[in-house]
Amino acid sequence: MDILWFIPTHGDSRYLGTSTGARAGSHDYFRQIAVAADTLGYDGVLLPTGRSCEDAWVVASSLIDATRRLKFLVAVRPGVTSPQMAARMAATFDRLSGGRLLINVVTGGDPGELEGDGVFVDHDQRYAITSDYLRIWRGALEASHHGGDYSLAGEQLIARGAKVLYPPVQRPYPPLYFGGSSEAAHQLAAEQLDVYLTWGEPPDAVRAKIADVRERAARLGRTLRFGIRLHVIVRETEAQAWAAADALISHLTEDTVRSAQAAFGRMDSEGQRRMAALHGGRLDDGRGGRAHLEIAPNLWAGVGLVRGGAGTALVGDPRTVARRIQEYAELGIDTFIFSGYPHLEESYRFAELVFPLLPGKTRAAVTGTGVLTGPFGEVMGTELVPQATAR
Repeated sequence: MDILWFIPTHGDSRYLGTSTGARAGSHDYFRQIAVAADTLGYDGVLLPTGRSCEDAWVVASSLIDATRRLKFLVAVRPGVTSPQMAARMAATFDRLSGGRLLINVVTGGDPGELEGDGVFVDHDQRYAITSDYLRIWRGALEASHHGGDYSLAGEQLIARGAKVLYPPVQRPYPPLYFGGSSEAAHQLAAEQLDVYLTWGEPPDAVRAKIADVRERAARLGRTLRFGIRLHVIVRETEAQAWAAADALISHLTEDTVRSAQAAFGRMDSEGQRRMAALHGGRLDDGRGGRAHLEIAPNLWAGVGLVRGGAGTALVGDPRTVARRIQEYAELGIDTFIFSGYPHLEESYRFAELVFPLLPGKTRAAVTGTGVLTGPFGEVMGTELVPQATAR
């Protein structure tokens, strides 16, 4: 089980949809989160991409020396960048970081933003471009290990002698992660990707997506892994967790939600459409409550009212959250990418409360096992070291 956290390069906050309790994205803050994730034992961090974010490659590169083991899941953007340039960037980052690069393939789902970046093609053509893009990217990096080059006369892209002189540490290339809910996305994942990612839909929907992608891959003689992208709100008790979820959206208004949903409605992303369908674009359920936001046991759609992309959170006490994680794992998910508001404090809270309950995720820095560099907790009376208490 791989557990990744998130670097909020588009800003962070205690509350959604307001400047109250907000934090500006700064290099110092990104560094704090990266160091926390590295120290706590997260396997990696996802850096988002798009015009609302600081550039993921620049930020990730700046955090290499601040971390020791942490991996960085960074996006390539077919149609926005060339596959040859992206391959050289990936090889350089992988070499400088000692093999700590993961690649997130993002085709984009906002036509307005894509046009601003010079991409004027429809949904299915973007996936056709992505297919050729990945063949060139993979081919150039595979060839780099034996001093060769790669050529392709594709339907959308052409490469003649694509070459990377300095190969990546990871062979044949840093692993490719990818998410998409459309027919074209599932087929592309089956053909070329290493890890298929889904946003946090209810377990039955996730089961169906995994089955479809897995069957498509099997027909091609391939296998791939599966991951999920979720927020998490965990507290020591169930009541505290649900109160924190309610507080997170306590500053939202129906007007704010309508404006955000109108912006998402202009996108041609099937995944975004599925996220919006979970909550129906309503802050209130029509009866003065918000029960409609719990779309499956402990799965809450409140984040998606105003946030694009991943819009659901696991909410509950540590054992309940760990149980829900295990339920997704039993479907075939082995990579979990989490986030929480604010991201610095929540990285600690999740690691301290939930890591000890996950298989293989007990960490010395969290639990006090392994080689100690000092007592865990505040020493009392100058000599009394805190001991674990029974719950």
